[in-house]
Amino acid sequence: MKKLLSLLSLTLISSQLLFANVTLKVGASPVPHAEVLENIKPLLKEKGIDLKIVEFNEYVTPNLALANKDLDANFFQHIPYLNKFKKERNLKLSQVGDVLIGPIALYSKKHKSLDELDKKDIIAIPNDPSNGGRALILLHNNGIITLADPNNLFATEFDIIKNPKKLRFKSLEAPQLPRVLDDVDFAVINSNYAIQGGLSPVKDALLMEDKNSPYVNVVAVREGDEKNKAVLELVKALRSEKSKDFILKKYQGSIIPTF
Repeated sequence: MKKLLSLLSLTLISSQLLFANVTLKVGASPVPHAEVLENIKPLLKEKGIDLKIVEFNEYVTPNLALANKDLDANFFQHIPYLNKFKKERNLKLSQVGDVLIGPIALYSKKHKSLDELDKKDIIAIPNDPSNGGRALILLHNNGIITLADPNNLFATEFDIIKNPKKLRFKSLEAPQLPRVLDDVDFAVINSNYAIQGGLSPVKDALLMEDKNSPYVNVVAVREGDEKNKAVLELVKALRSEKSKDFILKKYQGSIIPTF
């Protein structure tokens, strides 16, 4: 009996030692990604993993830092953005798990409804290819403009074939969009920057993507690290019931878990 207990103890210790003194450094946008990561720290701690969260306020550096081995993983971007970025920069990055959707939405401080959309109004949109196309697809799907191919996730203004109100588009860095709402008629803003800017996609948006959005936010790693055990534990924790409950309660529909 004593031998059996000793073996069981050794097995338990070995399983804990598997991640003893392991630090996992993950890059993330402050909202919601860093908040979601902060919530699962205790789950990873139980596995012997010390999660270090590095916050970024833009979309370029997190992938470069990951490729340069300054991070072990990042969690801030959707699949089309990751695929486009790594192709353009020739980076060997890979996705390992989908977690949430942050619906992009249309906001205005000058107008209370789309009925007030007027000729030659200015709409600010993100200037990166994937989110710029995403903004235009949102407008297309709601009958404001017509795109030549609404399935083209990287559509640009040159792909607009009908613009009955002769709307003008202003492309800006995504983090700037909440700050220019006073200067433009409308802005299409990613949910993380909207929430940081004090906006609620559910309460304040005039238009919002639905749950069928293809823009799923994922954990990204360097190619070859897809089966890293600490990374797999990270994904498992992010897709846990604890994580799901946190997202649902914290964001009240402004952020949608995909699991």
